[in-house]
Amino acid sequence: MKITLPALTLAGLLVLTGCGGNLGSEGDSGSTAAYPDRAVTLLVGQDAGGSTDLIGRALADPASKDLGQPLTVQNKPGANGAVAAKELAAAKADGYTLMVFVGSLAYITPLAVPADQAVDINNYEVVTGISQDDFVLIANPETGFKTVKDIVDAKRPIKFATTGVGTGSQLTQTLLFAQAGVDATAVPFNGGNPALTAVLGGQVDVAAVQLGETKEQIEAGKAVPIVTFATERPSYMPDTPTATEAGFNVPVQQSRAIVAPKGTPADVVARLRTAFQKGFADKTYQDFNTQRLLTANEVDGAALLQQWTGSLQTYRDLVAKHKIELGAK
Repeated sequence: MKITLPALTLAGLLVLTGCGGNLGSEGDSGSTAAYPDRAVTLLVGQDAGGSTDLIGRALADPASKDLGQPLTVQNKPGANGAVAAKELAAAKADGYTLMVFVGSLAYITPLAVPADQAVDINNYEVVTGISQDDFVLIANPETGFKTVKDIVDAKRPIKFATTGVGTGSQLTQTLLFAQAGVDATAVPFNGGNPALTAVLGGQVDVAAVQLGETKEQIEAGKAVPIVTFATERPSYMPDTPTATEAGFNVPVQQSRAIVAPKGTPADVVARLRTAFQKGFADKTYQDFNTQRLLTANEVDGAALLQQWTGSLQTYRDLVAKHKIELGAK
């Protein structure tokens, strides 16, 4: 499937750079004088209790203290966040509606859906990056799988759980099994928790989920870590090899950002970025990151856009090279 995304223009970079600029920018003088004077809505495009929801809530509390107004989290799950992103795009560009935007919606989902359904991050104002986390391939202990070689040597069809179509969970495993020559069938679920449950219950052989979602099950011996899809071994899983070490090119991470509707005044975006930076410095939030095995990625809008645009191209090239079809069948 050939998907064409809008090119990153110099003008787009300049706009995003402005969005990450200093407080009191001249372009929208006075618009922050009373901002915010009421609660700000923070949309989350995933279910309550999942990683993205928990991250949004952990960050909303300290950021709201700096803003002096509540940051109210609203879950609008569906289509890997596309439902919430559509609502955000239609919201008034005044800084009172934001979203925790998952990177996979910007750099993986476009490879799995028709071009007219793909969400383009260039159509939003990026306030700030938040954090990154890694995927780990886990197996039910009863399979006997401890390495990718074990899966290959089983010489039987494999069922793998994903967290949905167009997600990092789907891409990591599809790439891995294509490169390893494994006959594997995806079983999509709506999020990490149900995918993890499917592995623990023996409905599937393996699943790729985020490290923080399966840490307890791994430590309890209920799930066996096979490889991570990080570029190098995470410090909190030093004994688990990366897919690269196992001989496979699968460099896939999840990332998140705070975004606002296109056209939100630059000084409002800057005010929001300041509030979230205060949130990043909060010890309770930092402890949350440590507990959830998250890596800070608190970059400005221009830097984040560059990261995500690069990831989209990398994954597009890998999918084309291995002749992979990510779309729902």
